[in-house]
Amino acid sequence: MGRRTGRHRGRARPAPLPPRDGVDATRVVLRSGPESTVGDCLRATPSLQELTDADLADRAQRGEIVDAEGRPLTLEQPARVNTSVYLYRDLPDEITIPFDLPILYRDENIVVVDKPHFLATMPRGQHVTQTALVRLRRALGTDLVAPAHRLDRLTAGVLLFTLRPEVRSAYQDLFAQRRAEKEYRALAPAAGIADTRVVRNRIEKTAGDLRARVVDGPVNAISEITEIEQTASGSVYRLVPHTGRTHQLRLHMALLDVPIVGDPLYPEVRPDVAGRPEHGDFSEPLRLVAHSLSFVDPLTGQHRRFETRRTLTGGHH
Repeated sequence: MGRRTGRHRGRARPAPLPPRDGVDATRVVLRSGPESTVGDCLRATPSLQELTDADLADRAQRGEIVDAEGRPLTLEQPARVNTSVYLYRDLPDEITIPFDLPILYRDENIVVVDKPHFLATMPRGQHVTQTALVRLRRALGTDLVAPAHRLDRLTAGVLLFTLRPEVRSAYQDLFAQRRAEKEYRALAPAAGIADTRVVRNRIEKTAGDLRARVVDGPVNAISEITEIEQTASGSVYRLVPHTGRTHQLRLHMALLDVPIVGDPLYPEVRPDVAGRPEHGDFSEPLRLVAHSLSFVDPLTGQHRRFETRRTLTGGHH
């Protein structure tokens, strides 16, 4: 058996197959027993079920099934367990996300975009071409674009990409070492809280569970939450995460009994809301926006700050 790995490889060696039309080749880790062939493993990989035997044979004939060193593989040769194989998948049919991806800033090293709601940062599962990474690669005409960090698919706002492989690690380290300051805005029910609330707990998210959970153990999730403005449709909150757990801000807001407007998962799963985008209904975005991003540029020493133009209703200022 094999599996598709969805993680960003960061500073790992470059993939032996180049991106095609902005989309990276798929990496599959061979998991079968010693008697299996490469073809056996690929045919048993769930993420490759759309590929027929003829599709796989055609790719192998063109030299488009390769190992980590870029050496072409045949379907008949023995599989080496726990080694990586690269090939191109067929692109899934995707519903077009009908929102643009404005560029806030660009120089020779980075490009900063204003990501809309519903657009994933990078390919995963059924979201491939309808992602910020692939859109940006196609728009700029370069496959060297890579994300320095991520935003959830349902979250809009400031998102930074690098443009050259040699600078990628410097900017990724800003986020890995928490040296980039991120501030979010959210629309939620009014709470009448004058002071900043600090939520500290331990959050874990397991594969197969849509939601993150608070569990016992050492603290790994800290958020500062401040109610800053009351409107006719609720209050605007300033959210400052000091850690980066999955769904952290959404879960912490729900724990304060002020769940973010439009959240399909917290405090309870709402299948009707969660399923709407898959049917082309983008009328109820999660009212959570990555409002600003600031950091000291690791290459120039210059202080940089970028701010979204998006509002909490899903549009622009």
